[in-house]
Amino acid sequence: MHKKLTSQVAIVTGAAQGIGEAIARMLADNGCFVYVTDIQHELGSAVAHSIGSQACYAPLDVRQEDDWLRVTSQVLQERGRLDVVVNNAGITGFEEGAVPHDPEHASLQDWHAVHRTNLDGVFLGCKYAIRAMRPQKTGSVINISSRSGLVGIPGAAAYASSKAAVRNHTKTVALYCAEQGLKIRCNSIHPAAILTPIWEPMLGNDEHRQERMAALVQDTPLRRFGMPQEVACVALLLASSDATYITGSEFNIDGGLLAGSAATPAVVDDSGS
Repeated sequence: MHKKLTSQVAIVTGAAQGIGEAIARMLADNGCFVYVTDIQHELGSAVAHSIGSQACYAPLDVRQEDDWLRVTSQVLQERGRLDVVVNNAGITGFEEGAVPHDPEHASLQDWHAVHRTNLDGVFLGCKYAIRAMRPQKTGSVINISSRSGLVGIPGAAAYASSKAAVRNHTKTVALYCAEQGLKIRCNSIHPAAILTPIWEPMLGNDEHRQERMAALVQDTPLRRFGMPQEVACVALLLASSDATYITGSEFNIDGGLLAGSAATPAVVDDSGS
């Protein structure tokens, strides 16, 4: 089978699980050497080890500029180039439990915490991607935004705001690189309900799991959760030479949710009347 990314090198952030892990595996399966990065060191190391010779683990806190400098320097020293950066690491703000994240009651501290990871992390990822890719003048930066970056989310104001900013910054980066005469492309992916570990506390493992799943996606026209591999397929496209004329674009992976009103399956009359 033709491998789309043979001899290329990638950094994937937040790759210890979920969408990041799926993207790391997809890129590696297609010939790319992947630096699996995260702050969950045991999980990240396990992912890299399971991928095998096409990956290694590198600790990276996307909020820390020194970490970005260290990891990109490591990549260039060890591999001589950087072709793909996937800025996937993100938080919702609810990782430590339920706290107010609406526009009236969210604390400034909690607001800043979400933006530090989701927005500052992407800013730094783009910054160091451009610097590392500049010598070869080509590359692909893929920013994982969210459906929440395209609509308002009253109960998760910081998350929605940060993901909207990721969408906009993606376009700025794309235009900047083109202005600089660089063939470094930058695009954003906007997943909606993707079945990742973040949903597990809500879904549970009892006999009512399927009912809860159905309820959570009842407004999605395709009536199901998306899978991390479905996001990874789009990331693979954007990383590859099949997408060399795509930059500053956004890709919704939402089962039709943002297409308009949820579609109701037609009732087929098979009575013969």
